[in-house]
Formats: sequence, C-alpha cells, structure tokens
Amino acid sequence: MKPRAPAYWRTACTELAAADPVMAALIARYPDCVLGDRGDPFQTLARAIVGQQISVKAADSIWARFAALAGTVSPERVAALDPANLAAGGLSRRKAEYLVDLAGHFADRRLDPERWKTMDDEDVIRALVDVRGVGRWTAEMFLIFNLRRPDVWPVDDIGLQKAVALHYLKGERPTPTLLRQHGARHAPWRTVATWYLWRSLDPVVVQY
Repeated sequence: MKPRAPAYWRTACTELAAADPVMAALIARYPDCVLGDRGDPFQTLARAIVGQQISVKAADSIWARFAALAGTVSPERVAALDPANLAAGGLSRRKAEYLVDLAGHFADRRLDPERWKTMDDEDVIRALVDVRGVGRWTAEMFLIFNLRRPDVWPVDDIGLQKAVALHYLKGERPTPTLLRQHGARHAPWRTVATWYLWRSLDPVVVQY
C-alpha cells in the first residue's frame, strides 16, 4: 500500500520545483515518491543504527536477519538478547551492542517518544545522541522518517553528498560547510529535497 504523504508534501514540492530546476526535474521524474512512516519509534531508530555507513540494500538484508533472530522487534525483546548472538547474524558487534542498549532505553522509559512530538528538531537530536550509537545522522534519520519533520538536511549523509555533487557540483563532493550553504536554497523543505536527491541515486526507496 502506498504510504500517505505528510500534509506539507504537495506544498513543498510545488515551492521546491518553482525555485530550483533540478528539483523540478526530480519531482517530475518520481511523481509517486513520498516519505513513508513505519510508525514505530524504536524500529525507526534501530533501522537507522543498522543502516549506518552501509547501502540501503545491505541494511535491508541485515535487518531481515536481525528481525528473524529477535522474533519480535520490540524494546523488551531486543533488550533481553545477547549482542554476541546478534553479531552472528551479520551485525557488527558494536551495532549489536548499540541495539541492545537502545532497547533498554525504550524499555525503561529513559526515552519517551511522546515528549518528542512537541520538541523542536535540535532538542530531539540532543535527547537522542545521549544514547550509545546514536549520533547526529541517526537522530536526523529519526526526524525524517518517524517525526517526518519538513526541514532536515543531514550533511553527514553519504547519499546526500553524492547527489548534490552529481546534480549541482559537476561531480565534486561538497565539504560540510558547502553542503550546509547549498541546503539553504531548499529551506524550509530540506527534508523533501533530501528525499528526492536520495531517490535520484537509488531505485530502492529509502525508509527507516
């Protein structure tokens, strides 16, 4: 079933296309492309941890093995697992430890997703990066894929760097400073711009 787009999606696409010919072309190329939402905060963060520094295809494969080992991907279930067993399923030992630690934070309510709905982006990021294995990139993936915030621009994301290089910089990879400066042209809809730039590189729709 096609995911339901965020309420801002159509407005964002219209304004991005009007302001930037590259965005106009990408939005026209992928008319059915929208930002989905799995709805589960724990799974969104867990998927983002699994996906750190690897391709979408590899992350999907490792996630499938992790889910099979866990049986039920819930905080209570994952918190009780042995990281060594998870590592045997294809996760790095460090990522396995991060997942178990994340699950413990959810299980004992040190992380409370209900509070995040009323917090601004930077406050959510600060709350999340206190957890082992959750850096700024992972927190930004959560803002995009779970809270579906409209103006996230993840400058540490390799896919975003590649796409901006391809479409705007004649293949030259941008520095973080240049990428931040470039992103300003897409505000206040940088999440949507990021989504279409990702889509231009990979036939697999990204979803955490």
